[in-house]
Amino acid sequence: MKPIRVALAGAGAFGIKHLDGIQNIDGVEVVSLVSRELDKTREVAARYGIGHVTNELGDSLALQEVDAVILCTPTQMHAAQTLECLRAGKHVQVEIPLCDVLAEGQEVVEVASKSGLVAMCGHTRRFNPSHQYVRRKITSGAFNIQQMDVQTYFFRRSNMNALGQPRSWTDHLLWHHAAHTVDLFAYQCRSPIVKANAMQGPIHPALGIAMDMSIQLQAANGAICTLSLSFNNDGPLGTFFRYIGDSATYIARYDDLFNGKDEKIDVSTVDVSMNGIELQDREFFAAIRETRAPNASVADVLACYQVLHQLEQQLTG
Repeated sequence: MKPIRVALAGAGAFGIKHLDGIQNIDGVEVVSLVSRELDKTREVAARYGIGHVTNELGDSLALQEVDAVILCTPTQMHAAQTLECLRAGKHVQVEIPLCDVLAEGQEVVEVASKSGLVAMCGHTRRFNPSHQYVRRKITSGAFNIQQMDVQTYFFRRSNMNALGQPRSWTDHLLWHHAAHTVDLFAYQCRSPIVKANAMQGPIHPALGIAMDMSIQLQAANGAICTLSLSFNNDGPLGTFFRYIGDSATYIARYDDLFNGKDEKIDVSTVDVSMNGIELQDREFFAAIRETRAPNASVADVLACYQVLHQLEQQLTG
């Protein structure tokens, strides 16, 4: 089997999660690492045995042996870099979010559809075994969502990443963190979102973003979702999902799943790994090998960004 050779852009917290996951996937080799600070990038490359290091994505795209690119770069660069990869003839997986301007996401979808290449967005919740377990209950007809109640909480009053290191860019509750739940809600309901409302708290004087947000959604099948997001919450941290349905209640905390009585459900055999990042990477590479659209293709997730755009219009209009 010919190996798929990959360039990875972004050697920060999420880039390292992808590198760790790829180590468990046969027939895939990371051959180029792109990141802003060359010294730190060289350290990461040495740790993972990556031969080529650069701080320019174009350098990696110029390598003939590179088949595919994984983008773990700042949100504001996602759409433009995805287009750059597609126009260079490379398959591409871009970390969530696809864009923070809807028109840019639409352009990505249009270019990807004409390219014949695999273009995927890292909507990890679709792949986490806890959410896969619930999905299987839904697709079998054993469970139907009536309501989802989701809390996405961080304590992040400055530009810090998941490793507690300084960031060069500003994260965003709506275009990044809400995207996970907006997409997951429609995906799990198997029904498009037809109503969406949002409110936000005060704008941070230095970061220029809302630090607290509340979102309400309704799917065409009548199911509802309430999402609370905060960068001000001083613990517990993370995203916590409560699925309330017609036959059960499920609570997902990180990779663990519980029923309504807080009894743990074993999801260790749902897929080949408990690592959602690894599972989404497996889907990306499988789609390349099988010349098919992946789960969470850019076309598949565009509806999420249309909802986010509508919510932004509400908040800023």
